[in-house]
Amino acid sequence: MAETGVETKLDTSVLNAEQQEKLRQFKIKTRIDNEKYIRAHPEVEVLIGDFLREILLKRPADIREFAGDYFSRLNPSGDSREEGNSDAE
Repeated sequence: MAETGVETKLDTSVLNAEQQEKLRQFKIKTRIDNEKYIRAHPEVEVLIGDFLREILLKRPADIREFAGDYFSRLNPSGDSREEGNSDAE
């Protein structure tokens, strides 16, 4: 099956009622945890906003390549760890 790059929705009807409830609770907990993280780190919102602004201004044909270049410029060492990311602009 060829991937088109479009996220497909999972068919949860194959899960029994208990599994569906566990999945629902997991989703709720994940959303709460994500919200707590974003509230504790408001710079995430700024980073994403800046990235979206650049995409909309430049309208790149290949967004994945653009994203790779964009975020590599924020961390020129290529190190994915948090240290060294303070030189964002």
